[in-house]
Amino acid sequence: MEMVAGDLVIVGGGLVGMTLGVAVAAVGLDVIVVDREDPMAQLDRGFDGRASAIAHGSKQVLAAIGVWPLVAETGAIEHIRVTDGPSLMHLHFDHAQVGEEPLGWLVENRHMRAALAQRAAALADRLTVVAPAGVVAVDRQGARATVTLADGRVLRAPLVVAADGRRSRLRDEAGIAVTEWGYGQTGLVCTVAHEYPHEGVAHERFLTPGPFAILPLAGNRSSIVWTERHEDAARIQALDDLRYLEELRARFGDFLGRLRLEGPRFAYPLALTLARRFVDRRLALVGDAAHAIHPIAGQGFNLGIRDVAALVEVMVQARRLGGDVGAPDVLAAYERWRRTDTMALVAATDGLNRLFSNDVAPVRLARDLGLAAVNRLGPVKKLAMRHAMGELGRLPALVQGRMP
Repeated sequence: MEMVAGDLVIVGGGLVGMTLGVAVAAVGLDVIVVDREDPMAQLDRGFDGRASAIAHGSKQVLAAIGVWPLVAETGAIEHIRVTDGPSLMHLHFDHAQVGEEPLGWLVENRHMRAALAQRAAALADRLTVVAPAGVVAVDRQGARATVTLADGRVLRAPLVVAADGRRSRLRDEAGIAVTEWGYGQTGLVCTVAHEYPHEGVAHERFLTPGPFAILPLAGNRSSIVWTERHEDAARIQALDDLRYLEELRARFGDFLGRLRLEGPRFAYPLALTLARRFVDRRLALVGDAAHAIHPIAGQGFNLGIRDVAALVEVMVQARRLGGDVGAPDVLAAYERWRRTDTMALVAATDGLNRLFSNDVAPVRLARDLGLAAVNRLGPVKKLAMRHAMGELGRLPALVQGRMP
């Protein structure tokens, strides 16, 4: 029976799990990442067609751990334009109002996975990736946790991290309850090429079934995140590409000229999942295992990256003091740090989706007047932009662009 020991075992090698693995290795700790998927398969466009919005604070983290320079393509978000259906009222965010940096960047998930894999390979003396591999048992009762794999290998570390997604097995086995509800919505995701340049403008259009986002990628391309009720989404997803594009164009408009689908189309059911606790004995939750939110503000990956930055910092502080990185006080510090930020974003995304996904006339009038009012309030807009950029609150060192 092969035994492998480290400072941390991460179960789940998706975007957040691998970011955590790279970050932990970059600060000089030994980490093992276990994932059930073949790493090479995850780099294929057909595996995950989504793109992730990367806030300024998240870019700082990725740059500090050596990942950002390896990202093949990025689309800068210079402006964000928010509209409510056919209303003439709108809200416009301009990056120049808060500094020279863009408000954020759009990165296709396949490019982010490739950059993480490349950086992980460079940190192979500290970072071990075990994949594809299944976890059959986790024992967290001793001074070190033990993770047993399906092939008989045993991994040992003082801390295990659940980065295994919204349906986290490790979270459920730990008896951590969740608050969960569905929105009755499906997110349709695709990439389109268009005739005219997007000029770095991200569009968030609130339509009755849900938000319709046009997000700028590198070149004359945009990522579409299109929300429909389940039954309508199923009908649209079943269409051939030509008819699908007709449905898309009816919502997109012609302001960027001719449109062409690029790559596969995807559909994801939308729901909220929030863990009641983020920690247990020698266990911490990160990413969707802790909180899976509505994509309305494009903040899901950013929330996970802030989990990474906070957890790495409390682990480093514990190690410098000669302590146990999986001790209860260390995990309690992580949970306190992440709970407020998470709850605020959960409330904001859930509330916005509920507010704008209806067509009640008085509500529609109130929200349109609200958009117009906020658009005229410079200080409020700046505050909103800085929050979206991940620059407010108690910031971990990595979010500030430095190693802890």
